[in-house]
This record gives sequence, structure tokens and C-alpha cells, in this order.
Amino acid sequence: MNTELPAIVAEYIAAVNAFDTDRIVATFTPDAYVNDNSREIWSSEAMRAFFAKEFAGDHVTMEVREVIDHHGDILVRARFDGTYDKTNLPGELVMTSYFSIRDGKIASLAIIFNQPSPY
Repeated sequence: MNTELPAIVAEYIAAVNAFDTDRIVATFTPDAYVNDNSREIWSSEAMRAFFAKEFAGDHVTMEVREVIDHHGDILVRARFDGTYDKTNLPGELVMTSYFSIRDGKIASLAIIFNQPSPY
């Protein structure tokens, strides 16, 4: 089911595309966590360092392809690009970001490079 981006997710994506670490971190609850590439990032300080280096620092951009509201969790499939090391990555990197939102802020985010299922 396609849906529109919730305002806080739209703000997160706009902040990512603007390479604005402060704006990115401001979209999260104080006790939020991020799981990126099987790495857990907890605390505002750790998230700030992560986003500064691996998103803003690598000029990561997100081009939204699909938005799904699954029982209140928001799944965003987006094409990611940037100046990061693209060794062994497909020419077009599409990943799914799984957002959990509480009280108008992002409480958790998991960013996953999914593989096609044979089922």
C-alpha cells in the first residue's frame, strides 16, 4: 500500500539530502536508535557522529521510490547515492528504511539492503 510520507520522515529525508547533521538528529527522539548495515547506533551523540561521517560526510542522498504504511510503521524504499565506497554494490543501490514514529519523532530506524526473495 503506497502512502504519503509522514512529516517527520519527509523532514529526515530533506535533512539527509541537505547534508545537515543537526537537522537529521533533530528528527529523532532522545532515546532513539538506528540500525545501519547490522550496526546499532544508540544515543544522540553516537547518531550525530554516525550521520556526520557516513551521511553528510559521504554526501548521501535519498530518492524516494516507494512509501508503505505497515500498521503504523513507515517503510521507505529509496535509491541511495553519494561519495561512499561503492565497491561490490549494484549500480543502483535501493535500500529500505524502516521508521518507527512516536509522538511525532523517529523512535527507531533500520536501514537494510534487501535481497530478492525466491518466495
